[in-house]
Amino acid sequence: MISIPYLICSILSFVPAIVCHEACHGFAAYKLGDPTAQRAGRLSLNPLKHIDPFGTVIMPLLLMAMNMPVFGYAKPVPYNPAYFKDARKGDLIVGLAGPAANLALAVLGALVFTAMSLLLPVAQLAQSDVFYYFYTMFLPMFSLINLYLMFFNLLPIPPLDGSSIFAFFLPKKYLPQYYKVQRYAMPVFLVVVLLVPYVLHFNPIGIYLDVTAGNVFDLLFSFAG
Repeated sequence: MISIPYLICSILSFVPAIVCHEACHGFAAYKLGDPTAQRAGRLSLNPLKHIDPFGTVIMPLLLMAMNMPVFGYAKPVPYNPAYFKDARKGDLIVGLAGPAANLALAVLGALVFTAMSLLLPVAQLAQSDVFYYFYTMFLPMFSLINLYLMFFNLLPIPPLDGSSIFAFFLPKKYLPQYYKVQRYAMPVFLVVVLLVPYVLHFNPIGIYLDVTAGNVFDLLFSFAG
């Protein structure tokens, strides 16, 4: 059964992670000369502007209930590569902006955790339930969820960011075929994420996140006393 503190910390970690992720996509496009995201109101830090009913709400709750890593996605930020001086380079920068934001947030969480562990005695941390949960549960979860979102979105499957990154390195002659495959990739991916672990008791996405996000998390939190 999911505890109330765990649920609260999960929500307070996940929502800022996806909001900053999407807002940074829009901001990167805006700085490259594309006003599309700004006109659509997607530079906002208001979570309601970015929520996707399945990717932001249903999918994370299902993963939480299945005791799997909590990750998901928000509504993709609209942008128009035609505004960019170099469409492929601009697409790459916009694609990397979201994962970069999650990495920055993960590092921030680890820095706060390390500072608290070095400066505050354990007895003082335990004096307040809110303070205690902030240190022992929220900060590690905040960093880990941001790392999950970072590496999850780097997968080369639309509408995830990795698809634009992958397209940058793909020879131009293969781009039309790749864009055709994109239209069918997401439903297949969701089947792999949600059904394969349940049916076959094998979780390839979980293994991938453990190897990537898990190891980076261990490194970030290895400096705490």
